[in-house]
Amino acid sequence: MDASSFKTIQATVDAGVCTLTLNRPEVRNAMSLAMVNELLSALKQAETDTAVRVVVLRGAGGHFCAGGDISDMAQARMKLAQAQADGLLAGDTPDPVAAFNAQFGRLCLAYARSTLPIVTVLEGTVMGGGFGLACVSDVSLAAPSVAFRLPETALGVIPAQIAPFLVERIGYAEARRLAVTGAKVDAAQALTIRLVHEVAPDAAALEDALQRTIASIQACAPGAIATTKGLLARARIEPADTLIDEAAALFSRAVLSDEGQEGTSAFMQKRKPKWVPQAA
Repeated sequence: MDASSFKTIQATVDAGVCTLTLNRPEVRNAMSLAMVNELLSALKQAETDTAVRVVVLRGAGGHFCAGGDISDMAQARMKLAQAQADGLLAGDTPDPVAAFNAQFGRLCLAYARSTLPIVTVLEGTVMGGGFGLACVSDVSLAAPSVAFRLPETALGVIPAQIAPFLVERIGYAEARRLAVTGAKVDAAQALTIRLVHEVAPDAAALEDALQRTIASIQACAPGAIATTKGLLARARIEPADTLIDEAAALFSRAVLSDEGQEGTSAFMQKRKPKWVPQAA
């Protein structure tokens, strides 16, 4: 991974784990357009690196992400106002505010659809695009300090891009409640509504939880994980009876694959499969 090209995130790859750290602590890791594009680029690189088994997202400085960067949004508004004043915003002319917002949606969608397992480590503020990334991750681990907020309606705007992922994560009823109240959600509440999967009592326990999660993921076959994620994504919107034959075909291919044969052999021989990191 070409980490040297990133300015707003830190990226490392170690022992099959790609860790992407949002790195603008002076603004609680607010997402600029540059950060959005770097996160998209980093994910694409991770997905093409056969050594990467897991992607971990976290924030620097005690916060995950405070939402969209206000200065970037202000610039987009200025461009929109100027285009309107000049009579240029018509026909196929792009709306700069909409374009800026849409890129956040593409970011969430890319991580939601990734074949790699996505783990978020959540501390401090989680808002906006950061809220969206938490919702699309496969596993979310939280510190007691975590504070989710959906303040858009209180600011006179809408949670446009994270709305579908919020509904998917916590359900329609809870999403409605958060949206109409601009609610704050602390760690205990987040666990109750399954916005997060585990709350660790302190920093050391959070790191332990992360390492346990990574080990559990790496004990599973990477190809099987990718196929399963794709099947689950379809299963939530397609009737079960329409998936029977295709799921059976996928199962057959998995059984006959190198992974399937290796997994079966390892089980019979009472050893770890080759995809599990071996102790030094």
